[in-house]
Amino acid sequence: MDIFPEMQRYGYEQVVLCHDRATGLRAIICIHDTTLGPGLGGCRMWTYPNEAAAVADAMRLARAMTYKTAAAGLDLGGAKAVIIGDPRTDKSEGLFRAFGRYVQSLQGRYITAEDVGTTVDDMDIIRLETEFVTGTSAAGSSGDPSPATAFGVWRGMKACAGAVWGEESLQKRTVAIQGVGSVGYHLAEHLADEGARLVVTDIRADKVERVVKEFGARAVDPDVVLDVDCDVFAPCALGGVLNENTIPRLKCKVVAGAANNQLATEDDARRLAERGILWAPDYVINAGGLINVADELLGYDRDRAFRKVGDIYHNVRRVIEIASAEGIPTSQAADRMAERRMELIGKLKHKYIPRGR
Repeated sequence: MDIFPEMQRYGYEQVVLCHDRATGLRAIICIHDTTLGPGLGGCRMWTYPNEAAAVADAMRLARAMTYKTAAAGLDLGGAKAVIIGDPRTDKSEGLFRAFGRYVQSLQGRYITAEDVGTTVDDMDIIRLETEFVTGTSAAGSSGDPSPATAFGVWRGMKACAGAVWGEESLQKRTVAIQGVGSVGYHLAEHLADEGARLVVTDIRADKVERVVKEFGARAVDPDVVLDVDCDVFAPCALGGVLNENTIPRLKCKVVAGAANNQLATEDDARRLAERGILWAPDYVINAGGLINVADELLGYDRDRAFRKVGDIYHNVRRVIEIASAEGIPTSQAADRMAERRMELIGKLKHKYIPRGR
């Protein structure tokens, strides 16, 4: 991978390689775009096959965060960090403190958070070295992001229902949820309270049993959930679930769920549209957790944060309107919505530069 050509092609601002001999830290902090504000993005810890793969992952994730924050209406840019190592065996206080010092050295251009392979406890250690960290256990922290993510997905799902059936209520609509872990469970709770009919699946039988018992859901095997006759299919597990093999199996009018990277390829957005299935772009509808943690930067207020998460309803509606007006898939409409906001704000400022104190 040629880093500078890649940065030029996609408008990356900064890639920082971090190494600490004493702790063995090897990390990459990538800041994609700070037009809207400082770059916010989690710190992932993973056993990458090589350093090039780690850099590529950090860059891909940072660019995705730019679009996610812009579409969510946040005054934040896109960034991400990765630490090379096994999260089961390579963690140490020194490692995370060393990483925290690198975050601090950027003086607020990058704000870190929990991600795959890292925890609240890790964020607490990072916080010993930098103020630019969210998702800690300290008073004023936003805590578990799952309820906020689920609330946003439910709101976005209602926007889709209004567009397809002319009525946003999900009462008596059948919703098939693929994955009922933390987010899927809370989503099921919202839907059950509204009177939706639930069909659920998960690779963990205990999670399925809980939702069946508490919300009266019907359980199906993971390998048949795509074939369920339903109104809404809600992917809340793995990415890449929407592809050329699975899309023909769908028996729904709406796909709206919490999973990241739901499309295997960009062509799959077109395939969904050709089948008359409305897809809520994942990074728009699942931004509730991000919006919730971003509120920490203002001094966390749960009511304020959830009001902002509720605006995902309007964000999804706007995407649908753009797609309809311009005759494009909702995936492209979401990108255009984010890009137009960045372009507008970009006329006022170019990039986030921390001011001296």
